[in-house]
Amino acid sequence: MREAISSSVLAIVAAAIASFPEQVQAQGVQTMAAEQPLPSPLATATGEVAELRFARPLSRNEEIALRPLDRFRECDRCPEMVVISAGQFIMGAKESETGSTPDERPQHTVNFTQPFGVGRFPVTLSEWDACVAARGCSYRPSDQSWGRGTQPAINILWDDAKEYVAWLSRTTGRTYRLLSESEREYVARAGTGTAYWWGDTFEPAQANCAIDNRLLSSASTSDLQPPIARERTLPVQSFAPNPWGLYQVHGNVYDWVEDCWHDNYDGAPSDGSAWVSGDCSRHVLRGGAFSRNMQTARSAARIWSGSSNRIIYMGVRVARTLGP
Repeated sequence: MREAISSSVLAIVAAAIASFPEQVQAQGVQTMAAEQPLPSPLATATGEVAELRFARPLSRNEEIALRPLDRFRECDRCPEMVVISAGQFIMGAKESETGSTPDERPQHTVNFTQPFGVGRFPVTLSEWDACVAARGCSYRPSDQSWGRGTQPAINILWDDAKEYVAWLSRTTGRTYRLLSESEREYVARAGTGTAYWWGDTFEPAQANCAIDNRLLSSASTSDLQPPIARERTLPVQSFAPNPWGLYQVHGNVYDWVEDCWHDNYDGAPSDGSAWVSGDCSRHVLRGGAFSRNMQTARSAARIWSGSSNRIIYMGVRVARTLGP
């Protein structure tokens, strides 16, 4: 009888050991799911979602498991990334949009067949300093006495931005790059068709842009502060994020993109790729800035620079290629 019981116990233990790899694999899938900003199986009783996974390069299985709006970071000082789904949108502005210019037309449909990652925030001075410390970036921008940490990197040239994404790629072994111009507008709009993601009228409590009375609001998702006189950059987590969880797609600092400048969209790519033909002595900046008029922060607004002169409002937000 005792031998029969021992045999039964051994059989149970063996079955448990055999199923262990599957349990570990299932736990790994749940961990990825916990990174979503939506309810997760690993959420606490109060509805709080678990913190981001340990910062390391995504494995192939983890990358395959990513879903739209998942977040990840692939090294301790790498930018936090948000997964953007494939889809399509109408790029450019209608003639009736206040502040629009001819270079924002003709409107045209752009299709994205693959998801991609985009920085949840503009690159911070702390993140940029990590690149400088690793000798991946040759330029260390001043903080203008505004502080470093989560202040956005400023005075960044297009060539500097290219150095930074090249360093991220070497550090992680994954493909980091600049956004294309159409990707930048796609993620700024986040499914909307208005001048700003919140509507057609500029709201000082939503973005850091120059307005007539120079009163700018510092705001976050949970605490709106009274308007204060300020003409400077603000930490990247200031103000509410857009519907896709991205911060400061309007105002604060411009983002460099990959594209060369063209005077209009005649002949522009319709597949979401960067437009790199023609005269590439000038490159595109998107998003507006603290020192620029609010109309230049519209989703469709665009400017260019080809000068080697550093301008305080120049920054960068990175992209990450996903999938095959």
